[in-house]
Amino acid sequence: MTKRSDNLPSHPSVQVIERMFNLLEVLASREEAISLKEISEKTGLHPSTAHRILNDLTIGRFVDRPEAGAYRLGMRLLELGNLVKARLSVRDTALGPMRELHKLIQQPVNLSVRQGDEIVYVERAYSERSGMQVVRAIGGRAPLHLTSVGKLFLAADDPQRVRAYATRTGLQGNTRNSLTQLPALERELSQCRQLGVARDNEELELGVRCMAAGIYDDQNKLVAGLSISAPADRLDEGWLPKLKATVAQISTALGNLNQKL
Repeated sequence: MTKRSDNLPSHPSVQVIERMFNLLEVLASREEAISLKEISEKTGLHPSTAHRILNDLTIGRFVDRPEAGAYRLGMRLLELGNLVKARLSVRDTALGPMRELHKLIQQPVNLSVRQGDEIVYVERAYSERSGMQVVRAIGGRAPLHLTSVGKLFLAADDPQRVRAYATRTGLQGNTRNSLTQLPALERELSQCRQLGVARDNEELELGVRCMAAGIYDDQNKLVAGLSISAPADRLDEGWLPKLKATVAQISTALGNLNQKL
């Protein structure tokens, strides 16, 4: 059995990793390149030690050296960050919070995304006890202007795009409550922008009302919507704060820090 020298640190690899993280944190604190002297002062590392670790990080492209004796974060970190971002599935991120919301309200909770002029239901949380006779199947589609989530996406468009949508689709209706005239739809979308919430007042299906709020990614872009469906006479305004809290939780998990409740 080989005896370890007492002169060696007990966990050398851990120590190096800790020093590496400290160096990266210092570089992340500034947009411009930082001199080796300042890095050494901020981390408490001897210049030669900091120089050695920074050189290794430069080889791996985790750190750039734009000029002699100065360092900044490298492009490899951006590449890895983009890989992580691409793997963040809205559906996977939303499913847990959706189920928690369903437990609180005992009504179907639907996750939808936009595809062209329609929304597509990509996930749901529901139970037979909800009393809902109509539950949208995963993969089901519906026109934007007839759904609460669809209105969120239209509200995020500029007026010209909304008018183009109306021209393409003709704003066909499903029920007597459907918004089939552009001025009425534009008024509805203006209210959606003000409140950050959209509604379906038996516009897609008679007897079913919905409320929806948006899910935003790290670029503050609307990427999905979460809606609560209920029998028309049972939609409870008290659910709204819970819905907003849920979409905020999902948005934060996707890297968004700007959503307003």
